[in-house]
Amino acid sequence: MTAVGPEARGPASRADEPSPSLSLELAGPLLPLLETPGVTDVLVNGPRDVWLDRGAGLERTGVDLGDAARVRALAVRLAAAGGARLDDASPVADARLPGGVRLHAVLPPLATGCTAISLRVPRPAGFSLVELVAAGTVAPALEPVLRALVSRRANVLVTGATGTGKTTLLAALLALVDPRERIVVVEEAVELEPAHPHVVHLAARRANVEGVGAVGLDQLVRAALRMRPDRIVLGEARGAELREVLAALTTGHEGGCATLHAGSAGQVPARLEALGALAGLDRAAVAAQAAAAFDAVLHLRRDAAVRRLVEVAAVRRGFGGELEVIDALVLGSDGSVHLGPGWEALAERLGLVDTRAGAASGAPVALPSPGQRAGLPPAASGEVPAGTVPERRG
Repeated sequence: MTAVGPEARGPASRADEPSPSLSLELAGPLLPLLETPGVTDVLVNGPRDVWLDRGAGLERTGVDLGDAARVRALAVRLAAAGGARLDDASPVADARLPGGVRLHAVLPPLATGCTAISLRVPRPAGFSLVELVAAGTVAPALEPVLRALVSRRANVLVTGATGTGKTTLLAALLALVDPRERIVVVEEAVELEPAHPHVVHLAARRANVEGVGAVGLDQLVRAALRMRPDRIVLGEARGAELREVLAALTTGHEGGCATLHAGSAGQVPARLEALGALAGLDRAAVAAQAAAAFDAVLHLRRDAAVRRLVEVAAVRRGFGGELEVIDALVLGSDGSVHLGPGWEALAERLGLVDTRAGAASGAPVALPSPGQRAGLPPAASGEVPAGTVPERRG
């Protein structure tokens, strides 16, 4: 089993205090793992095949759960504690457990050999944008751009694979929203908890044992529109609710956000088209609505123990009407930030282009430090100051 020091822990796994615990009677031998500071995930593949993640990658533990029957009993017990059904007739369960731990369990034969249990441990506290910069998740040169996205009420899509820190970054951005604004968050299960004084959470509900009572994300998005939101946030776009979100963001609701699983910013059009198909939208409709709905894509990547914001992209329609996501700012392998072809369009949307008479078209301006306005173009330099956008490199 690999020991992980504090220096290896990423920002999505703050380790200064333990997570809310379950009871020993409920969680059994998994309780010590769930209460370990910094743990983000506990995964059970078999009685003696138990793993955890403290932010630096998966580690195998020495926990022994006995046999497959006991693993199944543990999963059923946990699901019941979260109000979910888990049996042969309903072999897959998602539930929110006491303390906020999220459960996903799958019974055999869907899970080969033994019941599979996945537990996501909530973070004890969110991270501010300043902390994400200090942790290396956000390059200093990108911080003013992110602040501008919030202050200019841009509609943002945060993308990345599982465990890349999408929720963490989104929560940090929402914490920057004016405290007088009302944020309505729609999620499958409550996970996004920004440090903001006025947040309303709407969580989906599965059908009960009689097969009734389900409330989907699409219904909740429609409900959110009637709750006088200043900003609507979709925790994760995964199905028919995409149609409702696109409709909301193209009818005057600014400052909206959503997350999406994607391997890169360039894969976003294909992912949105696939989700749009589930909602009955054809490719042209998705392209037209998504280009009008979203201003920017923020893409995160996880390399070993490090989660980083690696792409900031602009969203537009191509000459053929197709949806395009074009790199505006790209993080290089050496940590430097480079301008891409989408920068001018995004900078203009965010008020970061000097449009005065005599100024070079699309000339970058010095980006503001927190609380300051954008200034004049910076002097040419080989280095990228923390508060400026780098010059384009050939």
